[in-house]
Amino acid sequence: MIIDVHTHIFPKKMCHDRAGFFEKEDAFRLLYESPKSRMVDAESLIAAMDEAGVDMAVTFGFPWRQPGLWRMHNDYIMDAATRYPKRLIPLCCVDMAAEGAAEEITRCLAAGCAGAGELAFYASGLGREAIALLEPVMASCRAANAPIMIHTNEPVGHFYPGKTPVTPGEIYGLASAFPENKLILAHWGGGLFFYHLLKKEAADVLKNVYYDTAASPFLYDPKIYRIAIDIMGPDKILMGTDYPLIKPERYFTEMDRAGLSADEKARILGINAAELFSLSPVAA
Repeated sequence: MIIDVHTHIFPKKMCHDRAGFFEKEDAFRLLYESPKSRMVDAESLIAAMDEAGVDMAVTFGFPWRQPGLWRMHNDYIMDAATRYPKRLIPLCCVDMAAEGAAEEITRCLAAGCAGAGELAFYASGLGREAIALLEPVMASCRAANAPIMIHTNEPVGHFYPGKTPVTPGEIYGLASAFPENKLILAHWGGGLFFYHLLKKEAADVLKNVYYDTAASPFLYDPKIYRIAIDIMGPDKILMGTDYPLIKPERYFTEMDRAGLSADEKARILGINAAELFSLSPVAA
């Protein structure tokens, strides 16, 4: 089984008139103002999954600032998962700084969402304020045994839309504040997996942290797969494409170039995600 843990879908009207949703939504404008930034609906995602041989996908929307938009988008995500129950795993998404954000996540978890994400702090990073905002959400997700995906990125290198002012220390501080939560750190956790090598403390702090591979072909040499496995083993790595940003086939190719074994690929491509989301057992 192949499970893509990082995909974005939008209602058709958002796909067809993105400019109509720019007002008061600076982050959305930043990421999607360019027509090169693709937006797809649920049916387009399913078609791409079929083409690539992907069995299931974790999917979510966007952290809108306006409650009306996040509720509409979350409802669309949940409806899509209802229409494709064997293909889509829904997460709910909000802007954590907006009033009512925690209540919206609680609503969506009760309505069938498998977790929350991709939660992003595009302007502020992941400091104390972000941790305080996340506290009620983390509590709800712990109670539901539901994973939370957090947008992270590397603090060095070239700039691109969506690159946040976050540091490894802040990301580690987030994990330290919520060690009992199941966290998915998008985009390789900004390289945080290196600190699994630490002899003290980190093993406990990072015990429930997973890392997805979203945007890896744009950011890292394929050797990152082998290096990450050598540091922490294959069990905490999740194949995420950030589709429609990048198609799954590019990730398959890079795993082959990295020389991963069949067992390692099986875990990254599906077994780890199936275990994390409590899906039916998947044989290696």
